[in-house]
Formats: sequence, structure tokens, C-alpha cells
Amino acid sequence: MFPAQALAEAMLAKGWRVKLSTDERGARYSGGFPKAVSRAVVRSATTARGGKLTKLLVIPKITSGIFAAWRNMRKDRPAVVVGFGGYPAIPAMAAAWLMRLPRMIHEQNGVLGRVNNVFARRVDLVACSVWPMDLPKDVESIHTGNPVRGSVLAMTGAPYKLPGDFQMQVLVMGGSQGASILSKIVPAAMAHLPAALLKRINVTHQAREADHDMAVAAYETLGVSATVKPFFEDIPQRMETAQLVVSRAGASSIADISVIGRPSILIPLAIAVRDEQTANAKGLAQAGGAIVIQERDLTDKGLAAHIGAILSDPDKARSMADAALSLGKPDATQKLAALVEALHERGPT
Repeated sequence: MFPAQALAEAMLAKGWRVKLSTDERGARYSGGFPKAVSRAVVRSATTARGGKLTKLLVIPKITSGIFAAWRNMRKDRPAVVVGFGGYPAIPAMAAAWLMRLPRMIHEQNGVLGRVNNVFARRVDLVACSVWPMDLPKDVESIHTGNPVRGSVLAMTGAPYKLPGDFQMQVLVMGGSQGASILSKIVPAAMAHLPAALLKRINVTHQAREADHDMAVAAYETLGVSATVKPFFEDIPQRMETAQLVVSRAGASSIADISVIGRPSILIPLAIAVRDEQTANAKGLAQAGGAIVIQERDLTDKGLAAHIGAILSDPDKARSMADAALSLGKPDATQKLAALVEALHERGPT
């Protein structure tokens, strides 16, 4: 939802009227959208969840959603329709294709998602966050980067305080729902750090509610000051003060790390079907801004070695921060907004 929210904010600022079309699940995550954004909630579904009966109802639900989206667009015809992937986008994108409205999709990951892959040949343009990207033949594409929220933009290129003899900040992010593996492995890795370094570390750790007590107890045993929560409203501010970020390699996390410019250790999600998080992290790793550890290779001692190497070497940390910042795309939202206006001027195809 973050890229869609960022574009909505930009288009409102340009005087456009914005409507969000999504399903009930998507609507639950739309609380950050400006109040001026109207909402059209239609049915959609996925075959990735549920039992046999649930999967049998997928096609009827999607068909119903497409008809509802088509009816909504007939009453209030959009100038441009932009899809951000995921099954909640299916009804609106299908209706836009049937009506031959100007339309585009934005792919935030390094690999096209299943829904975006279906619509890539059925839109006027594909905007990509990661470049280069493997796309179907003859698809028009533009590298825009991944839009970030205004609170992240406010921290663009914030001065980086090098690791040193003070209470350093380590930010641990496990994605929108936290990550059990990080709640187990990060405290275990901290236990292998030299005592002199460990006493100078403060941790902000995003953990699932089910893992909260375990993570808190582990940090307390080590004598490490740690703030553990399922969700932090002020992640951009905490990232700005961090000397190191340990994170999954979700697209929005990569975008935030790059725009603010911080060294990171990235652990891609192993169960991702298309291994998109490895693709997301590739650019940062190649530039020298991040260390990537696959889950199959993740050990507490190995992670500790990387944490210690970064926090004990200001020159290395500075180099990584600079490399990350060099890949930031703080103008991604404005590029997307410009593409929307260009599609409007081009008209239906």
C-alpha cells in the first residue's frame, strides 16, 4: 500500500481527484491514505489461501469484483488507472482493460508478481522499482524506483553518525508482520559480540506479538537495552538514528534504507515463490551498501561476525551508507505522477 499511498498524495497535491479500488482486505491497510481519497471496495480472491471450497469460489468472486469495478468506472470514469499488484488489484485492472482506459502498473519488487505478470501485456506501461527487470517481450517499461512515504522523504540523505564510543542504534525489521527467525537469531548473534561492543548497543526490534516475550527475555539476559514491538509508527526516525539496519528485503524496506542511506544486513524471505526479496536486495549488495545472507546460510555466529565488522569499522560503515544512498530514488513518486499525467495526455489506446 505504501507506493499507492505515495502516488495518491502526489496526485492530490497536483489537483487530481483520487479513488482507491481494492478488496476488503486491502481496505484494512488503507488507513494511511489521505481522507480526500475515496474508496471503492469490491470483491477479489486468491488461490494461494484456503481449502478446496474457498478456491472453488475464487473465480465467481473475481468475476463479481470485475463487474462491480466496471460498473463503478462507468459511473465515475477514471482518466488513468494505476495498479500496484496483488489480487486486490485484479478487478480494477481487468475493468480498465475491458474499457480501454489509459492504464499502467507499478512493480515494487525485483520480479514481476503473478498479477502484474498477467497485466503487463495489457497495460500501456510498466513502471519498475528495480532495474533491470525481466519483463515480457515488447512491454514498454520505465525505471522509476519505489515511492516512499513523506515521512521517509523528510529523512532523505540524513547525516549518518558513524559507529563509535557511544550508545549505537541497531534497527531490526522483520516486515509488516515481523519475522520469527529474526527474533530468534538476532539476540543469539548479539551473544557472540565482544562485551565491550555489546554494552554500546541499543536495539529497536520489530517482532510478532507471539515472539515478543521471547525476544525481550533474550535481550534482557544479554543486558542489552531493547525496544520490542509488533509495529513502529516512527520507523523513518529510528532508521535515521541507526548505525545499522538488520532486515528482511521487502521492497519498501529497501526503498527506505536507500533513500535515508544506512548500512544494512538483509535476510531475504526464503519461502517467497519468485525469490523476489533476493532480487530486491541485489542492487544494494552489488553496490556495497548491504550484506545479503540467505536463510539457508544464516547462523548466529555468522550474523554476529557481520554485525561486529560493521559496528567496529567506521570507514566500512560510512562506505556502506554512501553506497546505499547512491541507489536511493527520492523522486520516484514524482516520476510516477508524471507518467500518470503523460498517459492522460496520450489518451486511450
